[in-house]
Amino acid sequence: MIVDFGMIDLLMCIALAVAQAAAAPPAKRSSPWLLVPVVSSNPKLGTAFGGMGAYLHKFDPDSQVSLFGAMYQYTTTDSSIAGAFARTSWGADHHRIVALAIFGYIKNDYEDYLGTGQPLKTSDDMHAFASRYLYRVAGNWFIGAQGSAANYQVLGETAEDDFVLETLGIRGFESAALGAVAMHDSRDNPDMPTKGWYLNVNNFAYSEALGGSSTYDAYRVEGRAFMPHGRGHVLAFRQHNWFTHDAPAAAQATVQLRGYKFGEYLAPYMSSFEAEERLAFNSRWGATLFGGVAGLYGQSDTTSAGQDFYPMWGAGIHFVVKPSERMLINLEYAQGIEGNHGVYLKFGYGW
Repeated sequence: MIVDFGMIDLLMCIALAVAQAAAAPPAKRSSPWLLVPVVSSNPKLGTAFGGMGAYLHKFDPDSQVSLFGAMYQYTTTDSSIAGAFARTSWGADHHRIVALAIFGYIKNDYEDYLGTGQPLKTSDDMHAFASRYLYRVAGNWFIGAQGSAANYQVLGETAEDDFVLETLGIRGFESAALGAVAMHDSRDNPDMPTKGWYLNVNNFAYSEALGGSSTYDAYRVEGRAFMPHGRGHVLAFRQHNWFTHDAPAAAQATVQLRGYKFGEYLAPYMSSFEAEERLAFNSRWGATLFGGVAGLYGQSDTTSAGQDFYPMWGAGIHFVVKPSERMLINLEYAQGIEGNHGVYLKFGYGW
């Protein structure tokens, strides 16, 4: 388990992707309550089953739908994750708040941890909270602040696994951080965009003075672009960077691509690039073809051995469940190297 806001951000993205995809109810729907199943299969947690329930409310006509809800998943690896979240928009969408609390017991099974050739099994007990506030300053530009607090306990499944964790310096710890956010978002829809671009630049300053066990910094820069072509097709690009400074071993950057186990490969810095063709067969059915590569770099005792670049490719099909609200269900297969792969069934695209 990576004790860094990166994992919190990943879990937030999972929760929000489900929430956002279901956030636009039909105009004639009277009930403010929403209940949807959550099913996924990936190399990290195995096959997961669960659900999400949320209360929907619109504070004013020019704001997005706000959600307040909870989610739970149980996996075939005997892992469980529960969370509560809120995503609010008010003041003609000039103010946005996202907050997420996550509680989980996660069992990991790495076949080749950090490229050492050493298998490793861990059980991670996680409690985390993260929040982000954004204010629209002009046009599609937002600025804001964010904070996080987490407590991780990482234990080996066997005495041999504990020895590997100790040798590599991988241990759980408490963390607390504050940071700033700058964002641009001109996408025509957050769940099924056909045009526009998105940029998010943010940082977290982890500090012992805030109650954490270590002081270090983490920075993220992510850009996405969407270009329509043909009859409803969209060519999308994503470039993502994750940089850490003085981070302990378990809080360094990791490969964050579909098909790879989160936290199996670590380094101080990670950069990735993805391209995705989103094909529309008709108003409801479509397909995705995607590929990308992530690079790990920077000197560290835990930098993955013998491998610097991690390619990924895959394909999927999607079904638009509500064309007017542009809500879709997406089934994808992603293939990496060194035995990494994943199958994902979820609401919305991969990003």
